[in-house]
Amino acid sequence: MKVAVTGANSSVGKNLLARLCKEQGVTVIAGVRSEKAIPDLPESSLINPVIINYDDTNSLQKALDGSDVVIHLAGILIESKHSNYASANVAATAAIVDAAKKSDVKNLIFISVVGASPKSRNAYFRSKGVAEELILESGLGARILRTPILFGRQAAGSQAIVGMVSSGQAKLLGGGHYQMRPLDIDDLSEALTILCSTTVKDQVTYELVGPGSASYRDIIEMTAKIMGKEVSFGTIPIFLAKFGAAITSILKGGGITPTVIDVITQDEVVKTNADSEIGITLTPLEQTLKNMTNLGDGYDR
Repeated sequence: MKVAVTGANSSVGKNLLARLCKEQGVTVIAGVRSEKAIPDLPESSLINPVIINYDDTNSLQKALDGSDVVIHLAGILIESKHSNYASANVAATAAIVDAAKKSDVKNLIFISVVGASPKSRNAYFRSKGVAEELILESGLGARILRTPILFGRQAAGSQAIVGMVSSGQAKLLGGGHYQMRPLDIDDLSEALTILCSTTVKDQVTYELVGPGSASYRDIIEMTAKIMGKEVSFGTIPIFLAKFGAAITSILKGGGITPTVIDVITQDEVVKTNADSEIGITLTPLEQTLKNMTNLGDGYDR
């Protein structure tokens, strides 16, 4: 089986590539945007790095040609001068759908986010919702996987928490009382590997989150206990954070915006977790926190 992965040099992409390479008979096309990203990929003879350009349909089609499954990971939360939601989340997805059709790809898997909706007032959630519509209307056999914040040794969210705990200080938006359902990055890779092994003719949307809910503040306190550290907490009022983000993002032409702050502070809630339907056993939150602080005890999923 040949699996093509976009955004292969992201923390999720690298974790997924390493997991896929453990499967017998699987080869991987690792799609990245530049040659500079290739050295960061896992080293394996089963991985074929390919430079992809979402604006060049012919080259994108050639990159995907012969793939049984395409996993579209690429996308952004934080906009910059060079990339926005319309291009990175919507147009790139449209390009992948078009190339997948022309390449006779059998299945498409799209990584979305909990809260995605084409009718959302939040620009990020709306862009992901519009991208989902492109998948659903593609006519391809497809799975959409909505995910929450991801935790793992290489995940940005985990590194931020470990950094705060290590410094002994944590300044939290609104006191950090918003509820989270963090998903272990290894569990996401496992779920994607399982989904790759089955072919579907219709389109299915899953919501896959971690097994437990906790506030961001509680998660930091749990991490501090695991690391044997003490943390003092400070609060940044959300309205002040949004005001500062609005000004700074305009001056810089990107970065943290009020839109991003709304995403970060939204409660992560799902109606039905897809772990049983997909066939995956989720890692307990405490174990995930141990793993991301390099204090894991060899827990085997």
